[in-house]
Amino acid sequence: MALTNIDGTILRRMIICGANNLTRHSSELDALNVFPVPDGDTGLNMSYTVQAAARETEKLNSTNIYDIAKAASNGALRGARGNSGVILSQLFRGFAKGLEGVSKATCKDLTRALTESAKMAYRAVMKPKEGTILTIAKALAESAKSAKTTTMHETMQEVIKGGYIVLEQTPQMLPELKQAGVVDSGGKGLIYFMEGALDGLLSDFTPTVETIGNITSTPNPSGAAANFATEDIKFGYCTEFLVDIPKPLSAAKEENLTNFLLANGDSVVVVCDDLMVKIHVHTNHPGLAMEEALKIGSLNNIKIENMRNQHTNLLEFSTVHQQIVKGSTPAKKVDKPSPEIPQKQLGFVTVAAGKGLVELLEDMGADAVIEGGQSMNPSADDILQAILAVNAENIVILPNNKNIILAAEQAANLLKTSQNSSSKIVHVIPTKSVPQGIACLLDYFDGRDIPEYLQEINEKIQHVHTGQVTFAVRDTTANGIKIAKNDTICLYDDNIVLAEKDVQMATKKLVDYMLNHSHATESPKEIITIYYGESITETMANELLTYITENHSGIETEIYNGAQPLYHYIISVD
Repeated sequence: MALTNIDGTILRRMIICGANNLTRHSSELDALNVFPVPDGDTGLNMSYTVQAAARETEKLNSTNIYDIAKAASNGALRGARGNSGVILSQLFRGFAKGLEGVSKATCKDLTRALTESAKMAYRAVMKPKEGTILTIAKALAESAKSAKTTTMHETMQEVIKGGYIVLEQTPQMLPELKQAGVVDSGGKGLIYFMEGALDGLLSDFTPTVETIGNITSTPNPSGAAANFATEDIKFGYCTEFLVDIPKPLSAAKEENLTNFLLANGDSVVVVCDDLMVKIHVHTNHPGLAMEEALKIGSLNNIKIENMRNQHTNLLEFSTVHQQIVKGSTPAKKVDKPSPEIPQKQLGFVTVAAGKGLVELLEDMGADAVIEGGQSMNPSADDILQAILAVNAENIVILPNNKNIILAAEQAANLLKTSQNSSSKIVHVIPTKSVPQGIACLLDYFDGRDIPEYLQEINEKIQHVHTGQVTFAVRDTTANGIKIAKNDTICLYDDNIVLAEKDVQMATKKLVDYMLNHSHATESPKEIITIYYGESITETMANELLTYITENHSGIETEIYNGAQPLYHYIISVD
């Protein structure tokens, strides 16, 4: 089909076919995750994100290509799940920006849109890692620029060819990919989307959006989750805020702002929407960052954390936290707030998997618990709906998973454009585990100054160390540890530290490791809390409790039936 331009009808077909092709390969993409833990979900997250984008295009009866691209962008922003999904949503957003003002797109327009797509995603993630989906997005744009073609399908073929060439190079860009012997899963998912889009371009039928169907949260047996190393902190204050702007920020102003922040700190993230800019920076001078931002608009949701402040009080456990949680009930549905209930000053939205954990979080004061976590990340829209359902002036989101933090931040951004947003202010606390979320809820909010309270719980989660016991889904070597499929593997703050054949033996060694490591790095710890999963009996859990009591004197222990899937034990040392 020798098309030299495409309209909205064709783009709609391309997006739907692209989404369907990616969805069909979701299990394969899950299997490409690097670490051998059973929660690889890149394919699922990307699939749900592109399905949301495709469904929005189905709702719109327009032949204008920008209208369709914008609809897909809006759908992806709301449907984004996990880090891979959020980055993918930024690719859709940049693609739409590149087609603004265009009713029919030529090959030149397509090249511009792919270029803006890559730029938008890179801008959203400061200090990006090469060898990821970002690298592939850039490769697609570069291939479009260098293509000596005049028709759309020839250009798309060149784009995909260039993407595959760079994809094969990703193991040389990221050591963890080379060690695992795989290419980047997010990048391959993006190419699968493009291949489906090419099929849509060449066909003349009307496709419908395919869903994952009966796929459950059970991981692909050859899959494993990626592990991202935490960057060393070089600057004292974690500074985060929103900037309300009167009109969309120009590319030049956005670049100037980003360069200023990079010159005065690190860990910089600048995400721009039409009337809002989200800023995150680690700096020694928060005031300078805010003064610079004031040049473009007004500030709100300001959060400043002193990362050098290492002292904190020991957690005080509430009475509800003094007994084993047994036979918990399913998670409550998030309904619209009752008008009879007066508005609270502060409400909590959190995420957890496992009936026991859900019930515990609710009992401790969570207003809405979204069921999800490893292998099933909630979308930005799921989190947005929970925010809208909580009748509070300020909403604190506790993601409890590093792969949900970006989606939580995106939900906060979506609230700005929601017709039901009212005057709610959303604060995302970057909790990476359920124990960190519990630590926040244990710090009872008594009506004190909210910025002071947020700073306090931000500091508190830095002192909560988490251990996790799960099983290996494939043979591998990680951190110098030889691991066989079905071995019990133990993680400490997301790093694999040991592997054993027996679950109980592995868990005992993990407890020893965590207590010894904590004593070696900080002041002695006094509380260890165990949440046992659906695969563990109460007898096994109590045996572990006895081991700790007999081998670690002076340590306070507590144990709960979390009933979480995939993870035999979750352990926190506070």
